[in-house]
Amino acid sequence: MFRIQLYILWSMELLESISEDSVTTERQTDLLTNFIPTLRSGEWSDIGGRPYMEDTHICIADLAKNFGCDLVSEEAISFYGVFDGHGGKDASHFVRDHLPRVIVEDVDFPLELEKVVTRSFMETDAAFAKSCSLESSLASGTTVLTAMIFGRSLLVANAGDSRAVLSWHGRAIEMSKDHRPCCMKERRRIEALGGFVDDGYLNGQLGVTRALGDWHIEGMKETGERIGPLSAEPELKMITLTKEDEFLIIGSDGIWDVFTSQNAIDFTRRRLQEHNDVKLCCKEIVEEAIKRGATDNLTVVVVCFHLEPPQPSVRQRGRVRRSISAEGLQSLKCLLEG
Repeated sequence: MFRIQLYILWSMELLESISEDSVTTERQTDLLTNFIPTLRSGEWSDIGGRPYMEDTHICIADLAKNFGCDLVSEEAISFYGVFDGHGGKDASHFVRDHLPRVIVEDVDFPLELEKVVTRSFMETDAAFAKSCSLESSLASGTTVLTAMIFGRSLLVANAGDSRAVLSWHGRAIEMSKDHRPCCMKERRRIEALGGFVDDGYLNGQLGVTRALGDWHIEGMKETGERIGPLSAEPELKMITLTKEDEFLIIGSDGIWDVFTSQNAIDFTRRRLQEHNDVKLCCKEIVEEAIKRGATDNLTVVVVCFHLEPPQPSVRQRGRVRRSISAEGLQSLKCLLEG
């Protein structure tokens, strides 16, 4: 039985990879156009069913200018982030306030952004550890999901279970993977570092496998020469935007508890087609999540790449490719692992 489960999990991971490859192939023809995105963004958050608000977010139109950094290039780098705290709001607020500056002040900014972002996540995590050692009341953790847009490039960095989803002429393209203990890739990494998954929780304590902070939880983070199973290193995904890319949704996990990725894209497209107001659309996403019974804190940021609302999508019969969604794969994996 165990071998059968492993085979099924391997097959699903292969299917997910093939599905992503097919999307990449379909996007290639769109790259030939000289598309330059025109950015509009909105955001909304709500305490939801929790007694405390631990989510926070940030939207910066020009990252370098915001911190007084003069770049040779006149091209603005926009920065968006969602920070979902746990065990308190201190970690999420600390990362929100420090991470963007750490990125800008890196010696390789803005030429090697992928290296810069990864390094900045780790450095911000270490800085928070130092703050916690000086003031123990700050002890807490946070997931971190950021998106940077410069020219036609979109770079998403994720550590945790918030999610970024791109709308490509109405089709949901997941730009991040949820870092949860039931993910086989994460589970293998955890066990290789001496950690374990118990009842769906990392070391029986955390529902996420990557986060910044949580230095107060014994056995989670690096101590001396030992690397703990809870990682602050983000997974990155970079793409070149095309004219068919409509908008990006960045949401804390409370949103995805009640929306599938495609459902969120469909809902957002309909609202933008009705009124084309990005901030109002974010408010409506959060309100809809509450109506659907969301109990967590709720935060969503939407970044549009056009001034016009999304055009009605024409899906030709026989050309629609049906494949299992990433959350469907995730659910199957969790079910197989009990």
